[in-house]
Amino acid sequence: MDIILWVIIIVLFIGSFAGIVFPIVPSVLFLWGGFLTYHFGINGSELNTLFWVAMIIFTVLLISADLIANSYFVKKFGGSKAGEMAAAVAVIIGSFITPPFGIIYIPFLAVFIVEMLMKRSAKEALNASIGSLIGFLGGSVAKVVLQFVMIVWFFVSVIF
Repeated sequence: MDIILWVIIIVLFIGSFAGIVFPIVPSVLFLWGGFLTYHFGINGSELNTLFWVAMIIFTVLLISADLIANSYFVKKFGGSKAGEMAAAVAVIIGSFITPPFGIIYIPFLAVFIVEMLMKRSAKEALNASIGSLIGFLGGSVAKVVLQFVMIVWFFVSVIF
């Protein structure tokens, strides 16, 4: 039975990385599914309070990574609040239109169009769009690192 549960845990952890490419996939739920499967299915006393508190903090960071990175870089590259909102919405829409590439070019185009509608110059709109692209990539890197840290921490807690 433990082997089946470990397979489920590993599949959940691997599945969590699908959320990087497909933002509609709930990466956090996959990670927590793995943690809770271990806790309730294999050993309920192995993971200590420090682990659970750290995972809650990492979860908050993981959920907010995209929003923080997108807002920061669109703003840093001269985008408006409307451009920031367009980027956030377009990431979700883009994941449905042409996954996985839609999450890259749909926000880029959406920010450009919104900034042009806001009477920005083409150069300013392009800069904000580039900020959206960098924000998405930065958020994705942050999510990969955070998820990797969470998974490694889990295995270190379980093994040692």
